[in-house]
Amino acid sequence: MKIKISTRLIAIMLFAVLIPATALAGEIRWQPFDKGMAMAKEQDKKVLLYFHTEWCGYCKKLEKTTLKDPSVIDYINKNFIAITVDGDREKKITAAYRVRAFPTIWFLESDHTKLSSLPGYVDGKTMDGILKFIKTDSYNTMSYNDFKKTL
Repeated sequence: MKIKISTRLIAIMLFAVLIPATALAGEIRWQPFDKGMAMAKEQDKKVLLYFHTEWCGYCKKLEKTTLKDPSVIDYINKNFIAITVDGDREKKITAAYRVRAFPTIWFLESDHTKLSSLPGYVDGKTMDGILKFIKTDSYNTMSYNDFKKTL
């Protein structure tokens, strides 16, 4: 009996130690377009609108790296409503935002006013800075390059 308990305890401890940080951080809470836009208004949060496709290599890279970064996940979930849009399946939405390349991320005010778009791949550190720049409304008073100097 004691041996089984000790073996289980060791197994649980090893499992806890070996869990990668990304698994502990969870996932970005992605919403479909209509639901996410309604949530943004209700919760008075800015929107991160992620346009992607299944065939896009840089979309896959962004999803495997930047969008799995624990600090990026945490910041997005706390401060934005994250919406995912498949550019091939949701062509009207993609056209409305004039997305011509993938991946593209649009940042919107809670009332859906367009702030800025971010085309292409960015790493986690860069994304962290951009998210903070948008969340803090710093784009109203300085350039992103000036904002980076404050980080």
